[in-house]
Amino acid sequence: MFQINLRSQRSIYEQIIDNIKELIIRGVLPEDSELPSIRELSRSLTVNPNTVQKAFKELEREGFIYKVKGRGTFVSPRQDSRIDPQAVKKVCADIRNSVQELSYLGVPAAEIKQMVADIAADPFAEAGEKAAEADAEKADKKEGYL
Repeated sequence: MFQINLRSQRSIYEQIIDNIKELIIRGVLPEDSELPSIRELSRSLTVNPNTVQKAFKELEREGFIYKVKGRGTFVSPRQDSRIDPQAVKKVCADIRNSVQELSYLGVPAAEIKQMVADIAADPFAEAGEKAAEADAEKADKKEGYL
């Protein structure tokens, strides 16, 4: 299903939450599809079942999944009401701070806009993936391959 990075600064349960959210948002896990049991997922990820249980509780609290007693855990139907205005406001402030930091570093406004557009187009792409692709394309053009 997904991998856990043991060297990441993010805790394991946060990584589980992020991975499940990504699979739901990308449509890999459709509405009402059953998730693996806590025991199955903890075994496949080789993590403590309590860690998976903590992640599932948080996902349920956030409305991404729901439990049916005796049946299992399922992906919740998407709801626009899930958007938390306070969380959106905080993330916007974080984006503004990051854009300001890029400006302080001397990155031109047009380049910052392109970075933000690239991130918005594919928010789950690895950091630097787009930049590496662009650099490779520039090198190919320079060498006359494109």
